[in-house]
Amino acid sequence: MFGLDLPLGLPRLYAERHAGAENFPGFLRGLHRRPGFFAVAATLAEVSPDRPFYPARGMRGMTRAAHAAALGLPDPTCLGRRCDLRTAARPAGAPMFWTLGANQAGKAAIAAWREMLLPALARGLPLRFWPFEGRLAALAAPGTLVLAETYPAECYRHIGLRLAGSKRSRAARTEAGAALSAWAATSGVRLTPDLAAAIADGFGSDAAGEDRFDCVCGLFGVLNVLLGRRDEGYPGDPALLRWEGWVLGQTDPPLAPQPA
Repeated sequence: MFGLDLPLGLPRLYAERHAGAENFPGFLRGLHRRPGFFAVAATLAEVSPDRPFYPARGMRGMTRAAHAAALGLPDPTCLGRRCDLRTAARPAGAPMFWTLGANQAGKAAIAAWREMLLPALARGLPLRFWPFEGRLAALAAPGTLVLAETYPAECYRHIGLRLAGSKRSRAARTEAGAALSAWAATSGVRLTPDLAAAIADGFGSDAAGEDRFDCVCGLFGVLNVLLGRRDEGYPGDPALLRWEGWVLGQTDPPLAPQPA
């Protein structure tokens, strides 16, 4: 099983109008017929349902409302999915087609969909997409690879971690290491010496330390569900199961209104 810290799903109104498939896995399998889909638009004039990612660079006057209008959506709330909205436990994620700034998910979606998922699907690898194709227990089987969306900020609370400061701070990551080690000990998860040392060290002093930290938190969040310590959070809304997807282990409802 892979937990992926990137969007697996589409905003429902965009999908209903423009996806041209029965569900999100079907949409992915058909992206080879949309060669310009991953080309990030430099201007709003270049944005279309077949080229939804924007902007290629920062410009004065850019707004998400204008981005939504260029995609034929009524307002900027339609750019996001329900699982992207904030909850009582974590902040909101970014709309998936937005590609600018630190709080964006578009570049991760482009890289993973184009360079990982599409080649794997083209080769006929046995990928299964949670929750679109069923509950975790039904998907997990020998000879298959289950993919589920994870969100490290969501996983923090699942594994009993509270950051005393920014994850960019090595000191904050080092302090959080006690909670990571404690979760592993109580879960029966044995850490390799290298991983135990990385946790104790705050995942290093370089800029990628926060990425390694989030990677381990996401991994522990996946294991937490697989070990039966947390419910998978399987959604009941048919639109989520068909188009938008969900974050593995998320049980808190969004606080903001559901996108129209």
